[in-house]
Amino acid sequence: MASEAEILQAFRDQAVAGNTLGSPFTARLCTLAAERLDRSTTVGGTVLNWEGDPGVRGDLLPARLAGALHALVLDGRDDALKSAYPPNAVGDDALWSEILRAFNEHEGFILERLRFAPQTNEVRRSSALLAGFLAIADLFGKPLILSEFGASMGLNLNWHRYHHDLGGLLWGDPASPVRLKPDWQGPPPPRAEIAVQDRAGCDLNPLDPQSPEDTSRLLSYLWADQADRVERTRAALEIARANGVLVEKGDALVWLREKRLAQLTPGAVHVVYHSIAWQYLPPEARAKGEAIIAEAGARATEEAPLARLQMEADGNPDGVTLSLQVWPTGEAKELGRTDPHGRWVKWKGWKP
Repeated sequence: MASEAEILQAFRDQAVAGNTLGSPFTARLCTLAAERLDRSTTVGGTVLNWEGDPGVRGDLLPARLAGALHALVLDGRDDALKSAYPPNAVGDDALWSEILRAFNEHEGFILERLRFAPQTNEVRRSSALLAGFLAIADLFGKPLILSEFGASMGLNLNWHRYHHDLGGLLWGDPASPVRLKPDWQGPPPPRAEIAVQDRAGCDLNPLDPQSPEDTSRLLSYLWADQADRVERTRAALEIARANGVLVEKGDALVWLREKRLAQLTPGAVHVVYHSIAWQYLPPEARAKGEAIIAEAGARATEEAPLARLQMEADGNPDGVTLSLQVWPTGEAKELGRTDPHGRWVKWKGWKP
């Protein structure tokens, strides 16, 4: 069981992340929680008695609570709370008063939402991933077979249905309602032709874009003062509903070992990719996953190569790494760095 000090520190850490990633309201909300949470309500007591790891590499407790409150606003369940949320501006005392009231009036809903791990499926990550796919296509000149680990709702399996501006390289559907233009630093990625032979994803708890409850849950974990993220995700949801997704439910490591990587396909490069997902695995699971991919890499050939594209935190405060490893050589390079939400990309590419 986490100590109260650890739980409150998790809220302070989330406040720092909110400021860093452009959400002053999230920073304010988590700061208020760190200062004012107590056991006078059942929700407050549940949060302060949290039995797991409340932090960002654990249960993401602050994001669970913020998501539950945001859901009340997005779904129209609490107009008074909505009046204290962006774009409205109220003082700290008024905001916290509405939150405490919501704790009591929507106790059952909030406690239920606290049981679920947050899933955001940030669509803007697709642009950094696309740059990686272009690099892979340029390296191998073969069709891609895509396997996304931790695919959530599968919105980043639909990257080919979005319009991207990657440092002046325009790619994708010019009529797409999802238009992505990260702040690009460095040269554009290679102008390679991409052919996708197969794509699939897996998640322990995949969300269904056809389900109103699941779409509400996904949207609620976006930050309340970032309306552009909400609208972008709504547009991506419309695309997912119209075209379907291929996210399987299950243990993604078993899925990789027994289904996706059991055999590599001659004439195509199999690409395992994941974005802000690997870090949430416990250490023993990460080690198991590394072994599964390495074993498949040992079986790769020039005719049936393997690639692993990662967009993951690596301890560097300058965003997250976009890295690529390819087999049969096993060569690995950092292609660049990107904001965790995909707002910017510092591209280097696969340099000899």
